[in-house]
Amino acid sequence: MTIFASALVTGILVGLLCGIVGSLVVLRQRAFFTVALTHATFPGGVLAAILGVHIVLGAFVMGLVLVGFMLLLGRIRRQGRQVAAGIVLSFGYALGVFMHSLVPGLQSRVDSFLTGSIIGIPASSILIIAGMLLVAIVAVTARWKDLLFSTFDREGFVASGGSEARVEALTLVLIVGTVVSTMPAIGSILAISMIAAPAAAAKLLVRRIEWMIPVASALGAGSAVLGLYASQWFSIAAGGSMALAATLVFLIALALNRGARRLVPGYTGGEVKYV
Repeated sequence: MTIFASALVTGILVGLLCGIVGSLVVLRQRAFFTVALTHATFPGGVLAAILGVHIVLGAFVMGLVLVGFMLLLGRIRRQGRQVAAGIVLSFGYALGVFMHSLVPGLQSRVDSFLTGSIIGIPASSILIIAGMLLVAIVAVTARWKDLLFSTFDREGFVASGGSEARVEALTLVLIVGTVVSTMPAIGSILAISMIAAPAAAAKLLVRRIEWMIPVASALGAGSAVLGLYASQWFSIAAGGSMALAATLVFLIALALNRGARRLVPGYTGGEVKYV
């Protein structure tokens, strides 16, 4: 397999994974937490570089620690989840900068953590992304009804005996896994665009909730392929090109949604329904 073909396969896997988990991020309004996580796992990546282990391992462990930290902060009275996510973001990134300052010779590995390198990505990283995609498919399929019930009617879900804490923990762990597994390909800084933009675009285009994940996954994979070809045509960074393509997809979906609302009487696209 050529280097570019390998990048295409990786991009499609990233797009599919980000479409699935990004749908949960958009529906459950966890975009700010995802942004926080992309920065807060920085010290995990730095520590992995210091110890000489795979960067994903360090970032994942740090991500799990921060999820637990955020869940605890979110339970403090009069403190919302957004406040907890903000604390996690500032704490994690500051800790990473401090650790990196102690070992400045790690610059090249830390740069790859922040921006990724999908061109020439090692097979081990591709397998990690594929494995996380499988985990996401199984987890979302197994808990689909609970995820929807909790998202659209949290009080009713709890009243019926459901555990909101478990659903929230599952959602956050899936976000952690997606962010850290895709880091070798697109980096921590650009991950939010691939996670949020295709899912937000799908939400604008579909009317029934069961279509959101398939459409988001297709848009994510399409954005990755378009971005990779654009990077070859215009000789620009592949990760940034993928992020720009995902943003372009969202803007097109937004334009289509607004155009349809003006031209089609009674059009309700973008207002996904759970029945």
